[in-house]
Amino acid sequence: MSSTGPAIEVIGLRKRYGDLEAVRGIDFSVLRGEVFGLLGPNGAGKTTTVEILEGYRERTGGRVSVLGFDPGDRPLELRARVGIVLQSCGIYRHVTVREVLAHWAGLYPRPRPLSEVLDVVGLGDKADERTRRLSGGQRRRLDLALALIGDPELIFLDEPTTGFDPAARRHAWDTVRSLKGLGKTVLLTTHYLDEAQALADRVAIIKGGEIIVQGSPQELGAGGDAERYTITYRNGAGRRVEHQTLDPTSLLHELTAAALARGERLEQLTVRRPSLEDVYLELTAGDAGDPDTEPGGDDPPDTDPAPPGTDPAPAGTDPAPAGTDPAPAGTDPAPPGTDPAPAGTDPAPARSDVSARVTADA
Repeated sequence: MSSTGPAIEVIGLRKRYGDLEAVRGIDFSVLRGEVFGLLGPNGAGKTTTVEILEGYRERTGGRVSVLGFDPGDRPLELRARVGIVLQSCGIYRHVTVREVLAHWAGLYPRPRPLSEVLDVVGLGDKADERTRRLSGGQRRRLDLALALIGDPELIFLDEPTTGFDPAARRHAWDTVRSLKGLGKTVLLTTHYLDEAQALADRVAIIKGGEIIVQGSPQELGAGGDAERYTITYRNGAGRRVEHQTLDPTSLLHELTAAALARGERLEQLTVRRPSLEDVYLELTAGDAGDPDTEPGGDDPPDTDPAPPGTDPAPAGTDPAPAGTDPAPAGTDPAPPGTDPAPAGTDPAPARSDVSARVTADA
């Protein structure tokens, strides 16, 4: 088969289980030598899609090519060129790490040297340890070693760092980067968005069986509303202030100038662009089963009626505390869900591209 063209090409992929269509005509491709992240909430269709690509599950419709082969045919040549790390794997408990790797190496035509694979996954000092004595993170490294022993061109990593401590996760990230350095292609599924941001060249976010967006983490973080920057700091009253703006340079100039004029410091000042996690949460909002959006939720708390002759507050807003003065005529109300700024603190700049929030969190 040709070594040119995408490592994976998916066109109009569909999978139906009875009346349920789990995958609804998705299209994406994975270039050779890249790390591609397939992201989405539970039940979105990720696992079904990956299992079809691996040849474990039949598709209902569409076309799929993996290294130039149809995985549905389960050709032996394709299986020899692919490594797979499943979400959980069974390991022989009474053999050593070296023995299980040597056994698996015998199944491939051109396996990688045993010592090299052990070093790549960080198990060199555990080569003669019985697998039942390995920690959870070490067993997960062994799963990766078993996927690499055949020297595959394409590696499927399904939640590869689940259960890892922070140090083990960073080591696993370095391993994935080393695979990319060797020219390997990696399809990564993970619920850790920082992991996808750190490792993936491109990602696709799948929801309800459909791909809703794809691109590099940098592109997704720079598109649409994600162009908005978030500036946060602690004001003179110790409250956390958050501004969102399309022009952070001029806003920072205004905020710092105003603070200097008041003789204050903007403590804990940060400027941040939306991360891949921010974009993901926005795009998949509503899939977490938020009890506030489910029918039959809690009744709203009782509220006091407005005084006679006053206009009712907009739905969903909190009433003003007793004893406070109404806002001057002609002013705009604060955005829903924000607290009024304490007296003497800096108001949000009067600009159409800026929104502000003041909170009293610690």
